[in-house]
Amino acid sequence: MTGSHNLGYGRMRILSEKQEDLLSEERKWLSHLELILVQFGSTQEDQVTLRQSIEQLDDLFLLVVVGEFNSGKSAFINALIGQKVLEEGVTPTTTKINLLRHGESEQQIAADENQLVLAHPAVILDEISIVDTPGTNAIIRQHEMITSQFVPRSDLVLFVTSADRPFTESERQFLEVIRNWGKKIVIVINKVDILNSPADREAVRRFVIENSRSLLGITPEVFLVSARKAFQAKQNNPELWEESGFGPLEAYIQATLDEKGRIQLKLLNPIGVSLHLANRYLDVVESRLDLLKDDFSMISDVDIQLKQYQEDMQRDFQFRIADVEKILLEMENRGDEFFDETFRLGKVFDLVNKSRIQQEFEHRVVEDVPQRVEQKVNELIDWLVDADLRQWQAVTDHIAARRRQHQSRIVGDIGIGSFHYDRERLMEAVGREARRVVDTFDKTREAQSIADEAQTAVATSLAIEVGAIGLGALIAALATTAAADFTGILTASLIAALGLFIIPAKRREAKADMRKKVASMRSRLVSTLRQQFEREIQRSLENIQATIAPYTRFVRAEQANLAESRQSLSEVRSNLEHLKYRIETSTA
Repeated sequence: MTGSHNLGYGRMRILSEKQEDLLSEERKWLSHLELILVQFGSTQEDQVTLRQSIEQLDDLFLLVVVGEFNSGKSAFINALIGQKVLEEGVTPTTTKINLLRHGESEQQIAADENQLVLAHPAVILDEISIVDTPGTNAIIRQHEMITSQFVPRSDLVLFVTSADRPFTESERQFLEVIRNWGKKIVIVINKVDILNSPADREAVRRFVIENSRSLLGITPEVFLVSARKAFQAKQNNPELWEESGFGPLEAYIQATLDEKGRIQLKLLNPIGVSLHLANRYLDVVESRLDLLKDDFSMISDVDIQLKQYQEDMQRDFQFRIADVEKILLEMENRGDEFFDETFRLGKVFDLVNKSRIQQEFEHRVVEDVPQRVEQKVNELIDWLVDADLRQWQAVTDHIAARRRQHQSRIVGDIGIGSFHYDRERLMEAVGREARRVVDTFDKTREAQSIADEAQTAVATSLAIEVGAIGLGALIAALATTAAADFTGILTASLIAALGLFIIPAKRREAKADMRKKVASMRSRLVSTLRQQFEREIQRSLENIQATIAPYTRFVRAEQANLAESRQSLSEVRSNLEHLKYRIETSTA
């Protein structure tokens, strides 16, 4: 069973069943990665790079020649083809990417502003396309950008360096870029004819091998050639061929790029690109997740602060409400003293003077209780308002501090611009809203709002209960006893009854009644204040949570999305690595 995929050849090639299966599986995972990158919000450049790499499966085998300008890339390609197809010079002559393809006649077609297609009838171009790229060094930075963007499409990279300045810093940096794309690299040391002795050549060769091994992690194939002598040898000077060192290189290229080798490299090319992108965006995912740790830390800090704030307020409220209860307790004690002093036989004539007793009770027992309670309630309200404002300020300051810490950690913007934008926008919104609350916090208005309900309830409760204690029980007791006669003189039996039975009983009754009413007043007062307090504390907490809610939702949703992206990218990477191994070890 065979298939009929082109897989990048000038003439139709038939793939084995095993190769068909590998190709089919590769397309599946590449398409899956493409979808993941789109959903993740990767850069347009990376999406285009992957798309071009996938499309390259159906194009000719692409041999890309890179290196610094003046390393002899164009001369090398001319020597490889055996004809002068490209212009050569000591200054940058290749300002565009030159794509050499097979054609019946020589012609030039401008594919775009950065790419020129050169058709040529050379036999080697019947099976592969060759790319000549601008110099990778910093003389013309536009050239390096063009080359870097084109390298991911290559199936094999020939890196040309010059024997007079091998493995320069710019070459090292560019080789690192190529390595990251997972490309197969062959290093060509050109212009070896300028070296005077075999020892010099070996020293240069050893230098390049050691440095490239250190950089690439593998020992690449290295060839020492003279492109100038190779070209001359092919131009009727065969005596220069062996000296040019071109024979072993051409033999290697032919052996590597036989049908099986080309298929293998063609299949491996997009896998290398895909693994590079998968690893890059897995790094992005981890970077984002690492940043989100600070976000969760901030949210946790705010939650802890709010919980502690609530606990502190509840504890402090107990102390403050105890002050109110103390006022009522003192009133109750004064009442006991008043009844003990007033409800006795020696005061019997005073007892019948209702107005006097009423005034004395209000003056000695009630005193300024309503005013003192009202003052404590006002103090409690001011304390609550101030604490609310301080808590808002604490949240505002905490958010601002976190934002400053984050800004120092944000580096690069590989596909994470929108993430940082959304995140910073939400943090700014949270901080702005918190600042707005603090800046517009009208203490008087807030206190009045809280006091409206609390004070009304407190005042009503206090007035009712204090009024109820207004000696109604005492006057009723006196009215039901044997009162004075018309002359105001009590009988002896009545005096005895008052002294021994009636007055003590009524005194106990009056005390109990007062305690009951004061207790009721205290209970209603504390309950009213507590309800209002709990309501205001809850309102404050809910307002703060509502302010940061968009940000917390973003953080939690982003964490879930990132976890899903990490799983998807890891799955794709794992399958591509396994597929790469199967392609590299395939004998079909």
